[in-house]
Amino acid sequence: MSARKRAAAAPAANGETGSWKATLPCNKAEAEQLQEEIGALALLDEPPVLMTSEPDPAQPDVWRLDAYFAGPPSAEMLAMLKSLAPSAAGQEPLVEQVEERDWVTLSQQGLEPIRAGRFFVHTPAHRDSVPADSIAFEIDAGRAFGTGQHETTSGCLVALSKLKDQGISVSNLIDLGTGTGLLAFAAMRLWPAARAAASDIDPVSIEVTEENAGINAVRLGRIRGQLELAVAAGLEHPRLRQRAPYDLIIANILAGPLIELAPSVSKALEAGGRLILAGLLDSQADAVAAAYRRHGLMQSFRVEHGEWPTLVMRKRRSLGWR
Repeated sequence: MSARKRAAAAPAANGETGSWKATLPCNKAEAEQLQEEIGALALLDEPPVLMTSEPDPAQPDVWRLDAYFAGPPSAEMLAMLKSLAPSAAGQEPLVEQVEERDWVTLSQQGLEPIRAGRFFVHTPAHRDSVPADSIAFEIDAGRAFGTGQHETTSGCLVALSKLKDQGISVSNLIDLGTGTGLLAFAAMRLWPAARAAASDIDPVSIEVTEENAGINAVRLGRIRGQLELAVAAGLEHPRLRQRAPYDLIIANILAGPLIELAPSVSKALEAGGRLILAGLLDSQADAVAAAYRRHGLMQSFRVEHGEWPTLVMRKRRSLGWR
């Protein structure tokens, strides 16, 4: 049985004698989407831990969604859960009480370390298994997307490694939609003297990135070798505009926003700079690449990672920024 996880948060015990699980059927597309977005559940004071699994490999589009709550889920919570699996319309979640669990352990269950390019990404449970020849990061399964488990994140790590292998130098980089901060941290380890920034539209992601920076000895600040953080949609923040143009932009978001951001992202990239695009399905890659070609970028190479390719593009002409 294959499984994926989107741990919204690790809820604290609330005095109930046990934890609660709600189960719904879903399809593969819905399970994949949960790697990126968990809807209104993320706004709860104690969001559930969500897990998706493929019970029968012989039926590759039949998946299951399990949501673990710290207490009995309300009707409103169950309605939020049902909105994540439209294919199960008309079905009510199966709700059952389960034995008390350590929620941090639950959120990390099944999250094996990831080796991607030069990098080794692990949870606290695997601190003792770091290969000597790797660049390691400890990223806990928690409130933001980007633990390295999903193909979009690991594909970006491979792309960064390939750029370094090609002898590419980077002096000014930004990670758009940073999630946990992992991709910004990885780029900074490869180019430690670069100026670096990371942004996300979600304030929680920036909080998580700050926490992960402390865990992984990443310095925060505005000078070279430090990471500046900003809550922003795309590049719509005064500091991010002031820092442009960038010679490396990493954007692991979704296909729709990537296409919408093409004009501003392309303008913020200096001539000859590299752009890493991820969060798109194989069927969406041509449309995303075409959006950036219209702004003077050409594809350098592509990392194949299951159904989620990573595109690396290079800007061939300057369009100016301000």
